[in-house]
Amino acid sequence: MATSLSDIAERAGVSIKTVSGALHGGSARMSEETRSRVKQIAEELGYVTNLAARGVRQGWLPLIGVVADELITSPFATEIIRGLDGAARTAEMAVFAMNLNGTRDVASVLEEVRRFRPRAIAYAAMYHKTVALPEELAGNVGIMINCSEANGRVTSLVPDEESAAFEITRHLLAAGRRRIAFINLPGLLAGELRERGFRKALDEAGIVPIGVVPAVRRPIYSDRAPSMVGTHVAGLMNASESPDAILCGNDRVAMEVYSALRRVGAVIPDDVAVGSFDNQVEIATRLDPPLTTMALPHRAMGRLAAEMLLSEDVVPPHTRRLPFQLISRSSV
Repeated sequence: MATSLSDIAERAGVSIKTVSGALHGGSARMSEETRSRVKQIAEELGYVTNLAARGVRQGWLPLIGVVADELITSPFATEIIRGLDGAARTAEMAVFAMNLNGTRDVASVLEEVRRFRPRAIAYAAMYHKTVALPEELAGNVGIMINCSEANGRVTSLVPDEESAAFEITRHLLAAGRRRIAFINLPGLLAGELRERGFRKALDEAGIVPIGVVPAVRRPIYSDRAPSMVGTHVAGLMNASESPDAILCGNDRVAMEVYSALRRVGAVIPDDVAVGSFDNQVEIATRLDPPLTTMALPHRAMGRLAAEMLLSEDVVPPHTRRLPFQLISRSSV
């Protein structure tokens, strides 16, 4: 006779719900000790998990579907998928993604995802932004990753941009830098929040920024927009009070700042320290000197998203901000 969840619950002295959570990726609040004990007893009794069969009975398959808002086109934002996939595999689930771009609307992509009958659906964006989901579709999305729902109807996991900027600016100040400029990302929510944290750190230190200028000529930052980094760096370094540190809106901007500083004969970090955001490893580690930057919590967001999607706990929609990690290298 096959072992049931109730058999395991009786042996472990816990509820059937607790057993289900331990074996099928349930409550993240469960202690690791309880989870391990339940799994051990299940193994001893020869319990075989059959999520596919159980899912068919309940109307879903052991899948997490992702509406990927240009996510899979970004080499470093794919950490979100890696985090999701790792946590899903632990719960014997699989992850699949459908790309959303300018040629397809949210409704059609969501409908395509739903055809696979996933247990849960996430919406993940390439960069931090606000997304207006159609009212009739908001209930189909279990969690927003790297973005927030415009009307607050879906739980959102976003990077704590303001705190990250505050932290790296404090890091520059602790290194003795006092004349700090910020080459920011215009038109992006991340840029707005990072500037707020930058100014807050300087205000607390009683210091006025050398300047806050846009990285590109267009109102909204993109990699393809005409760059103004070289012009800004030349102007800042030729001013009567030149900066001893430049904070960059992202690592791509930092790469341009490195080149522009070298053109005017400035040495990093002796003359000018450089700090940044994102930790695009292929850029940050290969610059000379390696770049000090704030690492986005993409993998942590993906992992937490999977845990929350598979949890049996019901919580009201809210926004959770995850901290960046300061990666200190030789540019400061």
